[in-house]
Amino acid sequence: MSVDNVDPRLMTGVRLIAVRLDFECTRSEKLGLVTVQTQQAWSVSEAAERVGLTTHTLRWYEQEGLVEPVGRDSAGRRRYTQEDLDRLHMLTCLRRTGMPVRDMRRYAELARQGDATLVARLALFQEHRERVLARIAELQEDLKYIEYKIDWYAGEMAGR
Repeated sequence: MSVDNVDPRLMTGVRLIAVRLDFECTRSEKLGLVTVQTQQAWSVSEAAERVGLTTHTLRWYEQEGLVEPVGRDSAGRRRYTQEDLDRLHMLTCLRRTGMPVRDMRRYAELARQGDATLVARLALFQEHRERVLARIAELQEDLKYIEYKIDWYAGEMAGR
């Protein structure tokens, strides 16, 4: 496959390496130019820093089945791809917005089952959105009270 035929959106985090191979046992000395496609990968600590989680949390997400097992290098160390980081970013967003881990786990299970679960995943996100919107409304009310108290204290101090 030529790189010219690849959708550029699929090339995120991909590095192309052109190498010339030299084999002693070939009929000619040079095999020719070979293009090898490799995907950039990050260590656990690098991935954790990129998504704003601890290394412990990344490992826990994997143990809990929230993410697929991460690829490993020849020494057995986890190597996170851009696709892995994208999934982790989504999980971080869901967690930050208060989605319970059981719902995150349910989402991961549904996603693994493929397109047959699109309706269920949509419903899960719609329900979560409603909870997030309700929480935002609560926070806006709380913020109004905090602003009232700030104004009150500022007025008290100005009168002294």
